[in-house]
Amino acid sequence: MNNCAVGIHDIAVYIPENKITLEKLVQHRSNESPELAPKLERAVATTGQKALRFPSLYQDNSVLAAQAAHTLLQQNTDYSAENLRYLTVGTETSVDHSKPIAAYVQGMLKNSGLDIPNSLSTFQVQHACAGGTAAMLSVAGMLQAAGRDSESGLVISSDIARYQASTTAEITQGAGAAAMLLSRNPALLELDLASAGYNSNDVDDFFRPLGSITAKVKGSYSVQCYHDAFTAALKNHADRLGSSPAEVLKNTDIFALHVPFRNMAYNALMQAVQTYLGFSEAEAESFLTKRGFTQALETPAQTGNIYSGSLYMTLAYSLQERHQHFGDQICGKRTLIISYGSGNTMLIVGGK
Repeated sequence: MNNCAVGIHDIAVYIPENKITLEKLVQHRSNESPELAPKLERAVATTGQKALRFPSLYQDNSVLAAQAAHTLLQQNTDYSAENLRYLTVGTETSVDHSKPIAAYVQGMLKNSGLDIPNSLSTFQVQHACAGGTAAMLSVAGMLQAAGRDSESGLVISSDIARYQASTTAEITQGAGAAAMLLSRNPALLELDLASAGYNSNDVDDFFRPLGSITAKVKGSYSVQCYHDAFTAALKNHADRLGSSPAEVLKNTDIFALHVPFRNMAYNALMQAVQTYLGFSEAEAESFLTKRGFTQALETPAQTGNIYSGSLYMTLAYSLQERHQHFGDQICGKRTLIISYGSGNTMLIVGGK
């Protein structure tokens, strides 16, 4: 019984309406400090970003998380909120050093009129941008172990990314949330928990000191950490499958990566495909385009980095685009979730 399929039943994404194009931001910063212009223009070209979103004055991270969760539950009216057993948030944008965002979300959902039970566990998971994935794996494992088909879990990945003004990192800011309903016998994506690949190291590529609302990042070092962790976790995942990285990549139909900025995820997967499958750059690009990956990156390019939510926002739009392409034939297509968190950890989970 405990080996019953478990995974993502549905996903909902919330992105704040407030938006600024990088063209306008770069122009404004360049007018203030003309010497910054070439650095900012080079950063925009390097990252592939086009715009960023930011919250309204009344929106802290708990509000973004609650909005995504409310949308998710409202679009699943046939799925009773009374069956929720877990409500968790993966984030690095806490609003309290003690009380988890999940508790605030529970309160807001109940105040909105939803019948959220008290007989559930609320908690928060932090590991930079991988907190949402760690939360998802935790809830999926507990649902599988409990053996109760009626129970479900609500997992939210929500963040507000801020960097110091008038720096090249500022162009990758963003805000938003993705909420997932997890269940046994899911309608959207069954997860293979047994073959999850891991890699973790104590590195200082990215950090946000207590009391600071802006993050510090070592750009090129963080990119290298991302690539190294991807390589190691992919091998671990393949080993647990009794396969090879080449076979894993070749057999994947849908890729979803953490997207700090558009070109970071694109370059990481391009490098892996070229290395393991022996493809030329043109062949690798064709391989990824046929799997909808290149198209899916347009959303984070227009939104900015939303930390723990960026992976699941990209996953949602990837599945939507692939469904438009395949229709009902999308059933059984293999998905690979590749989640990076600075500091650092990489979690790779397969599903279909």
